[in-house]
Amino acid sequence: MAEHSPATSDEAFRERFRDWLEKHYPAAWRQDSLRPFRRLRGDQVREWIDLLNAGGWRAPAWPEVYGGLGLSFTQQVIYAEELERIGAARVIDLGEVQLGPTLMLHGSDTQKAQYLPKILSGEHLWCQGYSEPGAGSDLASLTTTGVIDGDDIVVTGQKIWTTHANESTHIFVLVRTARTERRQEGITFLLMPMETPGVTVRPINNLAGEDEFCEVFFDEARIPLTQVVGEVGQGWSVSKSLLGYERVWIGSPGLAARALTLSRALLATGDVDGELLDRYAQCATDLHDVRALYRKICRAIGEGHEPGAEVSMLKVLSSELQQRVSELNLDLGQGRVAVDGASEVGGVAVDLAWQYYMSRPQAIFAGTNEIQRNLLARAVLGLPS
Repeated sequence: MAEHSPATSDEAFRERFRDWLEKHYPAAWRQDSLRPFRRLRGDQVREWIDLLNAGGWRAPAWPEVYGGLGLSFTQQVIYAEELERIGAARVIDLGEVQLGPTLMLHGSDTQKAQYLPKILSGEHLWCQGYSEPGAGSDLASLTTTGVIDGDDIVVTGQKIWTTHANESTHIFVLVRTARTERRQEGITFLLMPMETPGVTVRPINNLAGEDEFCEVFFDEARIPLTQVVGEVGQGWSVSKSLLGYERVWIGSPGLAARALTLSRALLATGDVDGELLDRYAQCATDLHDVRALYRKICRAIGEGHEPGAEVSMLKVLSSELQQRVSELNLDLGQGRVAVDGASEVGGVAVDLAWQYYMSRPQAIFAGTNEIQRNLLARAVLGLPS
């Protein structure tokens, strides 16, 4: 681990990680014009985790005492930048990014020993049981119940938009164990194997033909109280710490930049009217601004400042720019590509409808953009709740 330690200079660290990626990252997994928002799924995720472990590059944000790299935030940014530079497919690894750090803060010694090594090895793949049909961004409205029965909690209810639940071995889930005047109280944070009797997963096929979003049903699923993280009824505090810097990483301009690279390729394939050129120029200018905001936020965090309302701004600007670029690409390909499915334009392989569909959920992830605007209205404009 020492060669990747925070003591390594930033440029030396970048060079070493870049060299390793060039030698070891599979070409078949790289994002391209056909799939600029590619994600790894199932066995591919475990293969990637095995590669990272073999190279000593697993868990950049985890402290070394728990088996991670213990990198400074600046080097974590470099790590993410180099993955984007090589076109690495995105990986939904909620065990590493969200649950692991939460267990380090709130988990018992037994829970840490039980789960952290298996998160690192890839033996356990985790999904997040938060959103419900009537409680998406408003998590305090959740209705999935947890009834304490002896040494167990019996869980009944439903979660939705549970990313990759159909490929996960475990789920961390919020349940209501008490009704109180303050809705944020009486919520409990649980750890649960997906094979628990009473747990059913139903994938949801989206417009892009992907089944990564799922419904999860709990029919009196029984879990030992030892699987509560923190205290019963204090799950709201646990869940808030879990979010960490999620919106910083989701706000990265990498996906929008990759989509705009495709725009340039499409522009080079034929005559384009002035209106489309103007839209491209506006998107390119906006990308410059989002990159500047992203770097400013990352630099401030690297200097020890906690992220504030500007992270909500970053999430809104980045996600909506990606959507605008996908809309531009649809119009650039109009009349020259299939409405749906793979096509070729001037030697460029594209599936513009897939890219458009996959950009739609970006405004929902990590708190909807409407919620982010509410936060900005209160924190920046001083408007009432």
